[in-house]
Amino acid sequence: MSASTNSKPAKIVVESLVNAGVKMVFGIPGAKIDALFNELLDHSEIKLIVCRHEQNAAFIAAAIGRLTGSPGVCVATSGPGGTNLVTALATANTEGDPVVALVGSVPRNMSAAKTHQSMHLLEVIAPIAKKTQSVDHQDQVADIVLDAFRTAASYPQGVSAVALPLDIMSTFHTTFGAFPSRAYRPPVYGAAPVDLITKLASMVNAAKLPVLLLGMRASDPTTVGIIHNLLAKHPIPVLETFQAAGCISRDLEHLFFGRLGLFRNQPGDKLLAKSDLVLTVGYDPTEYDPFSWNVNGNLNIVHLDIKGCDYTHHYQPVIELIGGIGLTLERLTAQLDERQETASHDACLEIFAEFRSWKDTCYVKAVPDASLVHPLHFVSTLQRLVSDTTVVCCDVGTVYIYMSRYFFCYLPRHFLVSNGQQTLGVALPWAIAASLVQSPNDPSKREKVISISGDGGFMFTSQELSTAVQQQCDITHFIWNDGTYNMVSFQEEAKYGRSSGVNLGGVDFVVFAESFGAKGFRVEKPHNLEYVIKEALAYKGVSIVDIPIDYSHVSELMGNIIGKEYN
Repeated sequence: MSASTNSKPAKIVVESLVNAGVKMVFGIPGAKIDALFNELLDHSEIKLIVCRHEQNAAFIAAAIGRLTGSPGVCVATSGPGGTNLVTALATANTEGDPVVALVGSVPRNMSAAKTHQSMHLLEVIAPIAKKTQSVDHQDQVADIVLDAFRTAASYPQGVSAVALPLDIMSTFHTTFGAFPSRAYRPPVYGAAPVDLITKLASMVNAAKLPVLLLGMRASDPTTVGIIHNLLAKHPIPVLETFQAAGCISRDLEHLFFGRLGLFRNQPGDKLLAKSDLVLTVGYDPTEYDPFSWNVNGNLNIVHLDIKGCDYTHHYQPVIELIGGIGLTLERLTAQLDERQETASHDACLEIFAEFRSWKDTCYVKAVPDASLVHPLHFVSTLQRLVSDTTVVCCDVGTVYIYMSRYFFCYLPRHFLVSNGQQTLGVALPWAIAASLVQSPNDPSKREKVISISGDGGFMFTSQELSTAVQQQCDITHFIWNDGTYNMVSFQEEAKYGRSSGVNLGGVDFVVFAESFGAKGFRVEKPHNLEYVIKEALAYKGVSIVDIPIDYSHVSELMGNIIGKEYN
């Protein structure tokens, strides 16, 4: 039980945030939530960061959740303040990022009236959240806020939203205080049943070409360490979804056959087609539709996750192991036989070589007399210039396909993409989160964070440059600039032979950056790319790099679909 008190509910909310371990809150004030903002002034333990759009506040909170594993917190006022959260909350909930959203609402006696900013907001949020609740009595505040954190943090992680009516927050006093810190720890899950683990161990030991397909719920650092131990004892080929990037370390790179998502045309897709046992770990179908990689529905699949599978014609596991992923993998590892290195397996050699072959193409270097930078030239150059510990946040668009396929990452949660909802604009807000989470109150302790987007995606959230500069973030944001929504364009052309509604342009991004107090850079020619990247990365603070990108070969991203022999 929480201790008896005689405090205003707004104070109990903030004390609950403190006890939950919250260090930062992101949002925009308004009349229906100002009691909470007023209370935050008296709690220096929490840093209030005012954003330029509620959507971005929720994006940042979601990235805090993804990076730390603990819920990020966003705050918005009633009406449009709350609806502006929706896209970011939908993204977070789909992609397993824990978030607690606190939204204001009109006084309860006005909730049925047509009054200023009156809206049944939780009915809007409910379909894209794990749980929504409204505080209907002042003595519910501590209970509901606690439940929101426990719900968001429990697996599968996601979004909890709480409505805080103005009259309760600012008028009444509550009898019950905030719950202690221990109450905010979510439940711990045990391993899957022993008999199923034993059965799986026998299947893996007997398989000629087992493949490990890692999904987003396998990417927390503790689980990744356990996966490494399994592969050290029983090395088998590994594939990652885009959101599982970084699960395979440098010393296990010889087992890594790439990332999968979107179009079924990667070497890893061929590996899955040849496999006699596909072990999916923490995989969610939103990451890569099963009908794309299991075309005939005949692959031998085992599902290992914290939740039961979404059973479809193309995803029918022979067994499901449900429980704590890490504990289940630990017990599985104990029952696996020692195995020889699989990378030398004859069935894998050709596929492995194909996966690495892009590094030998002419695209990775500057073409003489060219005026545009090829995407693989950028990827290979950036790869050489960043450390393994650098967090890279990638927006959606053509840029995200190239980066997700070709940019190697060796630490979990160091390459972030939106793959479940494919939401434009996430890169810069996520980079702000990655910078702030390193040291909320001491900018001198922050290391460089990189974000990347197309010119279209960047403009979705570019106003948050102001927040990044004011918070003294250390971010270099690269813009692949072709003046179009290119990912839409090349898919339209493939379908209809022409594109529509994709033309952009009209922004000088160097001048735009400098108007916010950031530093602007521009790559004039491909042979200047490395020099400009180095200069931008060396700049302490927020910088933007405008890169004229060459998308002339972009059709290759969806071309060369796997042949009949793999169907």
